[in-house]
Amino acid sequence: MITSINLTRFKRFNNATISLYPKGLSFLAGGNNSGKSTLLQAIAVWEFCRFVLEMEKGRASLLPNFPGQGLGLSDDEFSPIAVASLKHLWTNLKTQIAGEEGYSLAIECKWSDDQSNEKYLKISLALTNDRLFIKTARTNLTEDDKLPTVAYLPPFAGIVSRENQMSGAERRSMIGRGLAGGVIRNLILDMYKANQAERVRLKEGKTKIKNSDLAKLRREDPWEILQSTMSKLFGVQLDVDPFNELYHSYIRVKCIKVHWDGRKFTRIPNYQPRDLMAEGSGFLQWLSVYTLALSPNVNTLLLDEPDAHLHPSLQQQLVDALEEIVEVSGKQVLMATHSTEILRWADHSKILAFKGNGAKYLRQDDQKISLFIGLGSDYAPKLDPLRKSKCMLIVENDSDARILKAFASTLEIDWPKGLVIWPWTGGAIERKKLFLQLKDEVPGLKALSLRDRDDTELEQVDKQNLRDKSVNNTEGNLYLRVWRRRHIENYLLWPQAVARAANKPVEEVNELMAEHALVVPQDFPSRDVAQAMIDARGKELTQKGDRSIKSVFGVTPISIAKSMQENEIADDIKTFLQQLSEMCMPVADEQLNEAAE
Repeated sequence: MITSINLTRFKRFNNATISLYPKGLSFLAGGNNSGKSTLLQAIAVWEFCRFVLEMEKGRASLLPNFPGQGLGLSDDEFSPIAVASLKHLWTNLKTQIAGEEGYSLAIECKWSDDQSNEKYLKISLALTNDRLFIKTARTNLTEDDKLPTVAYLPPFAGIVSRENQMSGAERRSMIGRGLAGGVIRNLILDMYKANQAERVRLKEGKTKIKNSDLAKLRREDPWEILQSTMSKLFGVQLDVDPFNELYHSYIRVKCIKVHWDGRKFTRIPNYQPRDLMAEGSGFLQWLSVYTLALSPNVNTLLLDEPDAHLHPSLQQQLVDALEEIVEVSGKQVLMATHSTEILRWADHSKILAFKGNGAKYLRQDDQKISLFIGLGSDYAPKLDPLRKSKCMLIVENDSDARILKAFASTLEIDWPKGLVIWPWTGGAIERKKLFLQLKDEVPGLKALSLRDRDDTELEQVDKQNLRDKSVNNTEGNLYLRVWRRRHIENYLLWPQAVARAANKPVEEVNELMAEHALVVPQDFPSRDVAQAMIDARGKELTQKGDRSIKSVFGVTPISIAKSMQENEIADDIKTFLQQLSEMCMPVADEQLNEAAE
């Protein structure tokens, strides 16, 4: 696996050396145009050039002292990555450098062999009259050395509608040209056939496969792992049609709906199998990534934003699945991502952060915060407004802020102008780190942090001002607050407001509340409301499950918030909104500090 790559005049990297962890999963992170995709593309181009040289001129073309000339390619033969024209491979589009030879672009990869000896192969490129020339520039390879086998999966790498069976060389060619999405069915067919052959071997001379052998097969075999994962995550198993190369033109793979009961998979009756292409883009993206990761023919996998089409929960499940694969197989996976959800939970030492003309792995966990600030994500556009207003509200998600705005409108409390809403699911310690990092960028910053209490003990929340007593906070302009009720949605569980929003009789709302073993008392707005009201699972009751308020009455939390009257809004809400207004006033620091004592 690749330990470092040196780039000379390749796209944005004029001269850069980037070290890589040779095993495991690395997350490539940075803002737009920081070089994440460029690094993956450079390795993909190196793999393509290496493959073409070896196929056209033999293995000797990769060894020292090869006497042959460079290999010429037309622009339509170059396929590892998409570029407007071949000159876009060069930094600043300058393909010729005065006083230097024509081979002005170079990519060198290094890796270690089985005896831990460093191996390297440097390939140079030249462009003359729209014709690309490639050659080996520096190498210490021998005839018997093994090279990394690389597969590049670019963003939105689609699965083709029809896929012929291909030889191993053809598949390597497709993968080497960055067309991995076009060989997924071949890889699935290979896995299936290998699995069937192994089952025959294990059953040989027996009436059935030994339980211990079957358990080992299900634990280690790529096909078994693929089927199990697809079933658990998507409720789908793959069905490969019999393939005979004498009369079948295309490989056919269908999806069958199944149910997983925790022990085994059961096919759902009366469900007609569907062709693979009928599934959604997120599923196909997931399948492409996972199949390539399981393939025994690939040991370095380059993934360019494979999470782009995936829900945050599936993003994390994909990461977990890749982690399991690399732990067992020792593969190297380089994954470029903009997902702050993935990066938030990733070990900092696995994050390769791109900045300037290079990239380095993070050394400390709190360096993630600086990284997020620079990401081409939802956070970056917030910095300029924050520098202007110097006031921010940290909430768990944007919907919490919308609910608070609705309450403020009903209470005729002006929402602070220029207040920056910063969604952040992290806990109090993480939010403190976020504040400290942002304070370096925004001198004079003030922040009010608000979280659900969830399962934290009620005694850890100050009854009068909602201060989070579980954290030792010495930052003068950071105010950590926690709802006394379990979720912000607990403050919406007033039957009359739900009835207004749904245009239903209040009796129907009370009946639904009773189903959840909840009787809402008349002192609903009070801080001294019954413990059952404080500890109710408001998030689930309002919007999760078949018998939630949203499912039964078709109303959302924000609709309920807008339907509440002034005398129905809880004291906790009023207290927090008052603190928010005070923070955004010049005297906020003194007032809030007095309230905290």
